[in-house]
Amino acid sequence: MTLTRRELILTLLGAPALLSAGCSDTPRLPPAGELLGQSWEIGHRLRDGFRSQPSADQWQNVGVAIIGGGVAGLSAAWRLKQNGYEDFVVLELESQPGGTSRSGRCDLTPYPWGAHYLPVPLAHNRDLIRLLDQMGVVESLADDGSPVIAEQFLCRDPDERVFVEGEWIEGLYPAKGATEDDLAQLAAFRKEIDRWAAWRDADGRRAFSIPIRHSTDDAEVLKLDQVSIAEWLRQHGWTSPRLHWLVDYSCRDDYGLTAEQTSAWAGLLYFAARLKEPGADHQPLMTWPEGNGRIVAHLADQAGTRVKTGMAVTQIRPYVAEHQTTNPGEPGGVSPRTIREHNVRELTPPGSPRDLAEGDRLEVLAFDTASEQPIGFRTKSVIFTAPQFLAPRLIDGFTERTGRSAEQFEYGSWLVANLHLSRRPRESSFPLSWDNVIHDSRSLGYVVATHQSGNDHGPTVLTWYHPLCDDDAKAARQQLLKATWSDLADLVLTDLERPHPEIRSLVTRLDVFRWGHAMIRPRPGFISSRQRREAVLPDGRIHFANTDLSGIALFEEAFDHGLRAADEVLVSLAPNP
Repeated sequence: MTLTRRELILTLLGAPALLSAGCSDTPRLPPAGELLGQSWEIGHRLRDGFRSQPSADQWQNVGVAIIGGGVAGLSAAWRLKQNGYEDFVVLELESQPGGTSRSGRCDLTPYPWGAHYLPVPLAHNRDLIRLLDQMGVVESLADDGSPVIAEQFLCRDPDERVFVEGEWIEGLYPAKGATEDDLAQLAAFRKEIDRWAAWRDADGRRAFSIPIRHSTDDAEVLKLDQVSIAEWLRQHGWTSPRLHWLVDYSCRDDYGLTAEQTSAWAGLLYFAARLKEPGADHQPLMTWPEGNGRIVAHLADQAGTRVKTGMAVTQIRPYVAEHQTTNPGEPGGVSPRTIREHNVRELTPPGSPRDLAEGDRLEVLAFDTASEQPIGFRTKSVIFTAPQFLAPRLIDGFTERTGRSAEQFEYGSWLVANLHLSRRPRESSFPLSWDNVIHDSRSLGYVVATHQSGNDHGPTVLTWYHPLCDDDAKAARQQLLKATWSDLADLVLTDLERPHPEIRSLVTRLDVFRWGHAMIRPRPGFISSRQRREAVLPDGRIHFANTDLSGIALFEEAFDHGLRAADEVLVSLAPNP
């Protein structure tokens, strides 16, 4: 069903936005803009069973094939190269690498299309510190091993503000109008977060740590995954609407879920994992005009021409090498005859337990979306960094062989827009900040691409974010795909008109990006589920690396899984002693 303008505003932004929206069915829109998104058509063809069959001259041999050029895939490539192994290829479906950390650029500035900041890592995350040091971000190390970040990469002030009751105020907590009870509940909540930040198990592990593999597996902590963070707040008697809004906003920001939908384990990790010690502030944020696209560019540059964009992987299957046979009946007693044994469907019927580690190599079948040319790669190992739901569709015999499925892996959709402004909006309260949040909106507000450069006047680019938090993720995704550029551009402007009534007159261009399967959703029960924990296990020579395996879509998790999978491959490729 196609929604009317008012229905779309009500559905995606809520009643406050509808009340302030104009009645016109033809609202003023920017003079230019584009509707962007992931490669839906190719993805749907793969879903429906499309398979490419390369001709004999369209095969390449490679040591390792990395499927997916997001942060996990690029991190795996980085790890391989850092260890002196360069016989790999990264196959990325989209026209540029980076996944949800990709970025764009205009004449004025680069800007993000997704993830736009990275908290300064704690001392235990040595691999990430090493990457940041290679990028020239780290000035030195403190005595405890914590990185000292160069000032130009730390988010400059003012860093955040919230629009509440008609004016902008500093920070994210909606303090305007807060009662003594509201502030007391906020203090009690922070005290409880400090308790969890101090908590250690018998082995010295924190309750919540990033990457999450450093977190405890203690039952006291894991049972938090069985309830929502909203229910956990109520269990503590905390009913303050302002506290609930702060927690809800945090869950929508990091997980694309409301507080009612988010596991309490994941919700507490958001607040406790990035505290260096109890009572400390959250780790400061690093950011760039293009967001995490700056890190993507560095990783992609390290991989160089081994990154192949526009490559749709259609199948991964065992390879049985061509070989020579002799025929004594031929003159001389020998006649070379090249025999290509059956492909995997003939060799390994459905349900066969054949291990993908038995053969010498694997075959990766792909489709070059630019030339429409099928191409194949014969490889010793595969690092699969695509979303987990694609594993049963692309890896022959995966479910029958492993007994694993992706039924519990749920993905949320996001809407991101970049607005090019001729000048900044007029301000009458707390000034324009890096992060700008609207209290009574279902969107997350916007970040300012030019903020970090110190350019506080004149033209700029605002990046606006909206997670679709519907319980029915599939229906929300389908509705997003049906919407037109005009629908979505008007939606963005309607949301921003409340704090900035003149916004429509300032926008010269508005581009919209639709992320259909943007990020994994940590609903109650998923973090502690057997399905998630087993998904990290290799399938023979196929190794897995993506944020799905953590249950939370954070840069640190993608990076960590990419390194782990690369390490697994390096061990498997090492010569036997």
